[in-house]
Amino acid sequence: MDGRRIGGIDYSLSCPAVTIYTGEKENFSFENCKSFFLSGVKKYEDYQYKNIEGSPQFKLWETPEERYDFISDWALDILISNGIQLVAIEDYSYGSKGKVFHIAENTGLLKWKIWNADIEYKLIAPTEIKKFATGKGNANKEKMYESFLQETSRNLHEELVIKSEKIGNPMSDIVDSYYICKMMLDSQESA
Repeated sequence: MDGRRIGGIDYSLSCPAVTIYTGEKENFSFENCKSFFLSGVKKYEDYQYKNIEGSPQFKLWETPEERYDFISDWALDILISNGIQLVAIEDYSYGSKGKVFHIAENTGLLKWKIWNADIEYKLIAPTEIKKFATGKGNANKEKMYESFLQETSRNLHEELVIKSEKIGNPMSDIVDSYYICKMMLDSQESA
């Protein structure tokens, strides 16, 4: 096996994203990664364009646990099928609002499944990811996307056919998972 097999996960209940990379550090770029997202938006059912792949999340869940199981299986299947050895997950935000316990249960199940599959994982604070991508730990979604656009020249607005100028799902999730993956690679090379 040549090079690293790493991943980055921006995990959520509504639109999680996973970016994976296999190769040497000097060849790392968004074009050489593969990004996946899960969405409940009909137009993204079986979405594929270049190195981005969307999957549907259209189902009426009978229980929250059923939903958590489905989402964590989706993420784990990507890691296992691509031979990922090390993955970084965005850690909890201390300023989280809303269904924080649901988010924690969902993420806890994913961590357990990754651990049970003998895949090493690390947690990265959201502020660290933002600082890595933009130079500012309090950067908003727009600043993250600006950094991504400047670095990659990939216009996700056009590729994902987003009419709104707002930076939202799945665009921001893909961007975050990309920077989580990139940060994981950089931290491994400097360790």
